[in-house]
Amino acid sequence: MSTRTLTLREINRTTLARQHLLTRLDQPVPALIEHLGGLQAQLPGAPYVGLWTRLPHFQRADLAHRIETREIVKAAFVRVTLHLVTAADYLRFRATLQPVMAAGQADIVQRRGGTFDRTTVLEAARAFIVAQPRSFAEISAMLTEHLPDQDVGAMRHTVRTDLPLVQVPTSAPWSFPGNPQFTLAESWLGQSIDPADHLPDLLRRYLAAFGPATITDMQTWSGFSKLKEVVESLRPHLQTYRDEQRRELFDLPDLPILPEDTPAPVRLLPEFDNLLLAYTKRTRVVADAHRPRVYLPALRVAATFLVDGFVAGVWKVEKTRAAARLTLSPFAPLAPSDRAALLEEAESLVRFVEPTAAAHEVHWEAI
Repeated sequence: MSTRTLTLREINRTTLARQHLLTRLDQPVPALIEHLGGLQAQLPGAPYVGLWTRLPHFQRADLAHRIETREIVKAAFVRVTLHLVTAADYLRFRATLQPVMAAGQADIVQRRGGTFDRTTVLEAARAFIVAQPRSFAEISAMLTEHLPDQDVGAMRHTVRTDLPLVQVPTSAPWSFPGNPQFTLAESWLGQSIDPADHLPDLLRRYLAAFGPATITDMQTWSGFSKLKEVVESLRPHLQTYRDEQRRELFDLPDLPILPEDTPAPVRLLPEFDNLLLAYTKRTRVVADAHRPRVYLPALRVAATFLVDGFVAGVWKVEKTRAAARLTLSPFAPLAPSDRAALLEEAESLVRFVEPTAAAHEVHWEAI
C-alpha cells in the first residue's frame, strides 16, 4: 500500500490543531505546557502570551501561581534554550538532554580557547550556588577571581550547561526579573533528576504537539544532531506519510489528519513561539518570502499573527505615559473580515500585556 501524501494545508491544519491554535480548549496550564514540550522563555512575557492565545479566559495568575509553587520551572531545556516546563518534565528529561548540553559546552569552550579543568569549575560553581541563589554576573565574578587566567565566558557556559539550574522567581510582572538568580534544580524541587534516557518518550511528545514531522525536524526542535537510529527503532510504532516534496513524515498512530479546508481563526503568537522554531523547513506556517521579517538578526523571532493558518504579519506592544499601543504590521492587504477578527484579538491582548496602562490602542501599520 502506498504511503499517503499530505498537502501543505493538511499539514498546516493538523499542526495548528495539535498546537491548540484552532480552538481554545479549557485545560490545566501544566497539562498544556507538557503537551507542548515546554514554552520557549527567553523573554519573560512570551510564555504568558503563548498560553493566552491557546487557552480560554487565561489570566497571569494561572501561570504565576504554578511557578511560585514550583510546579513549573524556568530552565535550559531543548536546544539549550530557556523554557518554562513542568517540574515533572524537567526531572524526567534533563538527563536525556545532557548530550545536547555537553555538545554546546564543548563547542563554546573550543571556540573561546578555554583550557580550564571542567571539574574544578563545576565544583566551585556548585558550592557557590548551594550557599544561596546567584545571578550569572555573580557566578562570573566568582569564577574570574577563582581562575583569573581563564576565559570567563567559556567557564560561565560550562556552568549553564553542566549544572542543572533553574531560575528563582520573584514578584516581577512576568514572574522573573531581567537579571535573575539561579539555584540547583534538585534543591529547588526537593527531588533527584531521573538519570535514565527518555529520548524516545521525548520524541513522541514532540510528534504529539508538532507532528507529522521529518527526522530533521525532530533534530531541529530537540537539538540532537543524529536521530535517525532512534526514529528507526520507533518506526514500527509510528505512522508515516509523505509531503508534497516526497519527504518522509513520522507521526503517532491514530492521530487525525485534518482536512485542508478546516477553518483556522486568526491568532497572535509571542516572540520565539516554538511553532516557528520546531521545523527545519518552516513553510507549514511561514512562507519563505516572509522569513526575513519573522526571523530577525541576533537570533530573534518576531511576534507574529496567523491568518488562514499562516503567518501574515508581525505585532508589537509599546507603552507610553498616555497609552499602551499594539501595532499590527501585515505583510499584505487583509480581507475586512480578517482585519475585524485581528482587531478584536489585538484589543484583548494589549489589555492582557499592559493591564495597568491608562488607555489601550490598536494601530495598523501601513503596508
